[in-house]
Amino acid sequence: MVRHTAMLVIVLLALCGLGVVEVHGSSSNHKYGAGDPVPLYANKVGPFHNPSETYKYFDLPFCHPKGEVTEKREALGEVLNGDRMVEALYELKFKQDKEMEILCEKPLTKNDIKKFRDAVKNDYYFQMYYDDLPIWGFVGKIEKSGQDVKYSLNTHVHFDIQYNDNRVIEISVDYEATNLVDITLDKEQTVKFTYTAKWKATDKPFSQRMAKYSRNSFLPQHLEIHWFSIINSCVTVLLLTGFLATILMRVLKNDFIKYSRDEEVADEQEETGWKYIHGDVFRFPSHKSLFCAVLGSGAQLLALAIFIFLLSLVGVFYPYNRGALYTALVVIYALTSGIAGYTASSFYKQLEGTNWVRNILYTGALFCGPLFLTFSFLNTVAIFYNATAALPFGTICVIILIWTLITAPLLVLGGIAGKNSKIEFQAPCRTSKFPREVPPLPWYRHTVPQMAMAGFLPFSAIYIELYYIFASVWGHKVYTIYSILFIVFIILIIVTAFITIALTYFQLAVEDHEWWWRAVLCGGSTGVFIFGYCFYYYYARSDMSGFMQTSFFFGYMACICYGFFLMLGSVGFRASHLFVRHIYQSIKCE
Repeated sequence: MVRHTAMLVIVLLALCGLGVVEVHGSSSNHKYGAGDPVPLYANKVGPFHNPSETYKYFDLPFCHPKGEVTEKREALGEVLNGDRMVEALYELKFKQDKEMEILCEKPLTKNDIKKFRDAVKNDYYFQMYYDDLPIWGFVGKIEKSGQDVKYSLNTHVHFDIQYNDNRVIEISVDYEATNLVDITLDKEQTVKFTYTAKWKATDKPFSQRMAKYSRNSFLPQHLEIHWFSIINSCVTVLLLTGFLATILMRVLKNDFIKYSRDEEVADEQEETGWKYIHGDVFRFPSHKSLFCAVLGSGAQLLALAIFIFLLSLVGVFYPYNRGALYTALVVIYALTSGIAGYTASSFYKQLEGTNWVRNILYTGALFCGPLFLTFSFLNTVAIFYNATAALPFGTICVIILIWTLITAPLLVLGGIAGKNSKIEFQAPCRTSKFPREVPPLPWYRHTVPQMAMAGFLPFSAIYIELYYIFASVWGHKVYTIYSILFIVFIILIIVTAFITIALTYFQLAVEDHEWWWRAVLCGGSTGVFIFGYCFYYYYARSDMSGFMQTSFFFGYMACICYGFFLMLGSVGFRASHLFVRHIYQSIKCE
């Protein structure tokens, strides 16, 4: 069975990578001779401020090719990204200038005029790819004069193309004010769509042709400010963490001295504090199967994040490597499902669980279940809007095949391996037969206030970086500084571990032994803070609007924040577990 699964993994990876190879090999090695056709694809159109709400290029009444539209075969990641590329009518042959070339002369009906006017009113842009280089332009422009508003349609596109020897290096588009057509009124008119192309030689090497898009992200004008902000945030958080760790170590040292003295005069003094509950602190938590499923899913998501960071640091996700990130997320998530199965099942066995099948089902559905329900709803919304975000039936079948043939088998294999593992839960203290009653605690010692305290410090470590990430994922900026992001991620893990350990100690110190679930909830609470930041970003930092964009933003961000909750919750518990074992091994418990 393992051999068959391995073969299926290889086959599906080949299928997923097929389109990526095609993207880079669409024109073999991107070399052309004078007069050779260079591939130009029209991708999509949509409101500039609503990045998820995109439509097919020919949904607007542009010059349409005679006969059927030729669609480009796309990779899995490109389809997930909402790309729907078709061959454009513009003929931009290598090194051939064009002067006022007529694309078509088209009569526009009142309905066509209305479509174009609505597009201009909503700041529609279009996106094309020329030799895999992205091009953007706006459909038209709005001119306001007092109370009067004039809507104009761009009918002429000017292409500036730079080349080095036999390769295309750069392309940009521009418009001329003399070629604007007034579409303010609903009246039929015939419009002539034209274009020009100018070729210029450049010394820029082919290997640097994507550097332009890096500069248009947050470089170089924001780089120094970006680094300074991140370093400032990291230093502040690390100082606070170090301060907290120092206090904790001193308090623990005093505790160890106190308890070692208590052992000498055990008959004279009664045990107090965290030593008093040594018979309950390793009592297994309620809902063991669900608890282990959380740890398994969290471990898988942590592994996924680490692999994605490794790929980003070696340069796989360079600007406009279309769909590479989405393909990597799908494939790596499928391949790491064995980690979830093994982690959940092995810990479930340590907790003396017996129904390992239910545990595996919980683990498989804990993250994929909410994600599938969210996707089903949002895909239905996209179908209703006829947007490119709606996945074709074939792509949905591919994802289901990946889940059926890779994710599920690896999850089960990992679960079987975990079930058969010989690791045992070795508690440093014996657990008493009956649990002690938790003493009455003040309100700030309860779960929700503790989660608020636990999530604030890790969130403050990533707060500055969140804006840049959101502007990239939910905007048109390009994120390229993965080294900063990786540093912030490491700090997030460290701070989450430290703050959870501190709160676990304070919980045990007041003789509250129910720390297992509390450690998970406190560790994962940063995900709740990130989701709260989503509301701030949506209403204060973005111009997104409309039901589709709003539902996509909050729907998928809810899934991402839930993933953070599981991942950081797992980190919080593991850190607390190591800490609790350490302190109880350091004292004598009878």
